[in-house]
Amino acid sequence: MPVTSWNIDPAHSSVLFIARHMVVARVHGRFERVSGSLRVDPEQPTRGEVEVSADTASIYTGTPERDAHLRSPDFLDAEAAPKLTFRSTHVEPTGGAGFRLSGELSIRNVTQPVVFEARHTATSKDPWGSTRLIYTARATLNRSDYGIRWNKTLDNGGWLVGEKVDIELDIQAIPAAS
Repeated sequence: MPVTSWNIDPAHSSVLFIARHMVVARVHGRFERVSGSLRVDPEQPTRGEVEVSADTASIYTGTPERDAHLRSPDFLDAEAAPKLTFRSTHVEPTGGAGFRLSGELSIRNVTQPVVFEARHTATSKDPWGSTRLIYTARATLNRSDYGIRWNKTLDNGGWLVGEKVDIELDIQAIPAAS
């Protein structure tokens, strides 16, 4: 089958993150506005390319004060850098439905290479007969690589916010309109 174009279904896709708080606790969050596209052969769904974008102002952790701080120049600087984007540059199959998705991740207008461990989890028909491609991808990044350096020292010598951030993409893609 030829390579075809697909759109990320924002109602059924998510960009999630986990960061350490006070050394041991984990804070979970997500971006509520996600978009993007894929070019892939549905018969070989581990091959192709992807572009994902999230509105930084749509960050949500369940705590309004924390969300406002994460939107501020201390963290995402949502006013000056309204989008977080990922563009793939290379796909390397790792066996079965798994693959490494290499690309460039831009946060705060800083672009760094990143590698996601990814998986094509399903190709499925929805109740209306449309085909959906479903993927997951995970990566860990160092937030200071993107200029996010705000932190506070704790009494025990640790840091309030961990340097490592886990990113997870859960993507459902639908055929692009011709």
